[in-house]
Amino acid sequence: MSTRAQFFIGGRFRTADHVEPVLEAATGEFLGDGASATEADVDAAVAAARVALLDWQSASPDHRAEILTAFAAALDQRARGTAELVTRENGMPMSLSRGANGRFPAALFRYYAQLITETPIEEIRPSMIGHTIVRREAVGVVAAIVPWNYPQALAAFKLAPALAAGCTVVLKAAPETALDALVFAEAAEEAGLPPGVLNVVAGGASAGAYLVAHPGVDKVTFTGSTAAGRIIGEVCGRLLRPVTLELGGKSAAIILDDADLDATMKGLRNASFVNNGQTCHLSSRILAPRSRYDEVLAALVDMVDGLKVGDPLDTATDIGPLVSARQRDRVLGYIAAGNSSSAKLVVGGSVPADQPRGWFVSPTVFADVNNGDRIAQEEIFGPVLAVVPYDGDEEAIALANASEFGLAGTVWSTDDERGTEVARAVRTGTIGVNDYQLDFRAPFGGVKSSGIGRELGPEGLEAFFTLKSIYRVGPADS
Repeated sequence: MSTRAQFFIGGRFRTADHVEPVLEAATGEFLGDGASATEADVDAAVAAARVALLDWQSASPDHRAEILTAFAAALDQRARGTAELVTRENGMPMSLSRGANGRFPAALFRYYAQLITETPIEEIRPSMIGHTIVRREAVGVVAAIVPWNYPQALAAFKLAPALAAGCTVVLKAAPETALDALVFAEAAEEAGLPPGVLNVVAGGASAGAYLVAHPGVDKVTFTGSTAAGRIIGEVCGRLLRPVTLELGGKSAAIILDDADLDATMKGLRNASFVNNGQTCHLSSRILAPRSRYDEVLAALVDMVDGLKVGDPLDTATDIGPLVSARQRDRVLGYIAAGNSSSAKLVVGGSVPADQPRGWFVSPTVFADVNNGDRIAQEEIFGPVLAVVPYDGDEEAIALANASEFGLAGTVWSTDDERGTEVARAVRTGTIGVNDYQLDFRAPFGGVKSSGIGRELGPEGLEAFFTLKSIYRVGPADS
């Protein structure tokens, strides 16, 4: 990969006029120059996507699938290096990055390559006057805006189905992870993706805002904060532009009174601390039954004490650094808010003494949290848990639902049916019983302030189609 700050526009790499340094999360040291898009760069990327649209959307599903399969192979070839690069950019532990940034994107491209060949482009329905052809057509030029926390996986959430559907795309990467975004450009070039079908730029909020409102864009798909999502939703509403928004969360882990705590703690290591807490679907509110409250709290403290904090490139590391000094300070600010409340800090709560470089925060647990406290209601995006006591399943469900968010959640019980009934009662887009693992064959997304629309599964492909009804008189075979 080139060390120069570059974009990929119209099938060519272009050296950026404006750069922003990318720093290594574990050390704070310079990692590389990231390209920073200007309005002229965004204009060029959108123009290239519009030029390429007609031919790409007219290509057969089999042809698009063939190129997407080659795209997946090109990503596979780069998987090891990509995983390491992302870990250095954002602090994701290598044990996670190898899957999330290495293997997963290629698997998703293969999934949608197969799905597009199995999805009927047209279907015929009988009507009062004859029949109607209902036709799926590519929605057009897509602005895909992705955050820094899972840059490869979340880009693949958008790129794979959009390209499969026949859309052309402008991918806007976050400045913190501008370097790894070019892996998609390299893979596109190697796979023979026609020029302009995928364009890759990076930049901050101003570049994203300009892209969202660009007259050459037909659809926006965004993953990021709820605050940014509200602004994007307002713009798209005014423009009558379709939008998919995957936003924040403050999900609850409901530990029922019959839970196996050993198994629950093993599951919460991932469900509550994955990617150093920089994950939108974390179960970061722990709802614990009063009848076993002290037992649950002791188990949580033991689990947290057993987490290894350190170099994210070490596959034995559980908790690496946060992405930036700004993010570290944000998380420390929430810890200060917790300390100012009636909650009790029981473990963590500071920068680890043995990590003088980089942007580390110790995994932290607050007990006796009021469900209305800031640390129980606002998305912290760091390794901080709030433990809230409850009495009875009904109160647990009410507390879980007493949130502006509704993205994810978990229920922990030795009775799968009981756990599933509780899961059904939680108002959320996704929820796990005794685990939480995304299934790329099923829809992912949120309700309330956690977003609009769904990604993954067949529903993720449908999001990039527009439907046309062609009314015809006479029998269907005419």
